[in-house]
Amino acid sequence: MDCDVVVVGAGLAGLTCARVLHARGLDVRVLEAAEVVGGRMRSDRVDGFTLDRGFQVVNPAYPALRREVDVAALRVQPFLAGVAVRRADGLALLADPRRAPGALPVTLGSGYLRVGELAALARWAAPALGPVRSLEAGPDTSLAESFRAAGVDGRLRHEVLEPFLAGVLADESGSTSAAFVRLVVRSMLRGTPGIPVGGAGALPALLAAPLPHVATGVRVDAVEPVPGGHAVRVGGGGIAARAVVVATDAATAAALTGVEAPPVRGLSTTWWEAEGVPRVDAVVVDGRRRGPVVNAALVSAVARGSAPAGAQLVQATCVLAPGPRGPAARPDPAVVRRQAGEMLGADPRGWRELATHEITAALPAVPPPLRVRQPVDLGDGRYVCGDHRDTPSQQGALVSGRRAARAVARRLLGV
Repeated sequence: MDCDVVVVGAGLAGLTCARVLHARGLDVRVLEAAEVVGGRMRSDRVDGFTLDRGFQVVNPAYPALRREVDVAALRVQPFLAGVAVRRADGLALLADPRRAPGALPVTLGSGYLRVGELAALARWAAPALGPVRSLEAGPDTSLAESFRAAGVDGRLRHEVLEPFLAGVLADESGSTSAAFVRLVVRSMLRGTPGIPVGGAGALPALLAAPLPHVATGVRVDAVEPVPGGHAVRVGGGGIAARAVVVATDAATAAALTGVEAPPVRGLSTTWWEAEGVPRVDAVVVDGRRRGPVVNAALVSAVARGSAPAGAQLVQATCVLAPGPRGPAARPDPAVVRRQAGEMLGADPRGWRELATHEITAALPAVPPPLRVRQPVDLGDGRYVCGDHRDTPSQQGALVSGRRAARAVARRLLGV
């Protein structure tokens, strides 16, 4: 054998798995097809701007994140704990009074805090406040049906919650598992998401730092059985190991291991060098629902160093509507630019497009009933992990990687 374990994929799940096994004294090699670690969580530098591959935030309240890394080392720069809503009469703000008490007066004046709908929303959210295992194991339905059942059917739902959640879930249809959405809401109530200094790619870089054997730009063609383990075929050669962990996206994992790949949802994010954008520290949604953009943000208002001095960095994200063969092409760039400008209260004609990232497999779909903790041990020295084996989130990817590491350790170390 060339080593104890080969981990295919250097996203959050694969890096977590490799770290745990390396800490146990095993010889671990990580192979990543891209030129940098991170999987879907990567950052690029373009003309002095830091552009994440899609609009991504890190929630420091995720339990798995706190277990795996020193969260303080990420220096997460939080958005305002709330959401700004573009309406025909201006920009409204709803903020959590516990974390943004200074925004309480404008929140109270937003017009969204109506007693009846707040009571209905409290009924809907109640399961999110109980034990996680009860929420995961309880009855489930679609998000849209759960809103109807709780009586959530006013402006707060249609102008705030639905557009905001569409960007989080990559789903505008309301078909996502309500139990999963409640888990997402629970995490947001416990922590304020933000952008690490250096961009979202700082998290996988931190995970990879202690690993001695991480090879990038290496695409794995196949995983084949050999005496005593498996061989990972790479180009004209291969690496033999006692165990192989496939920690890739769902489609690649299906091709390499035969596991079933879930449907996926796509997002498109466009980045501009902007000018004349009024400062807003919250993510903005379009309460008017007038176009494809589900959220926009003046990223440079929050993330230090994301733009050169004196410049502004803006992002706008759209859901890629599913088509007969997967996510459809991105919306008309001119429409996206115009709507982003309207949402942020600025004239976008002078903005310079820096990049557009079309991530057709941004997240696995999560229909009801919610199924978490899919098997990671395939039973023959092969393992699979990723957010498609737990929940489609950073938390799910990290948990999945650690679960796979425990399974490998049981086989190789008997612990």
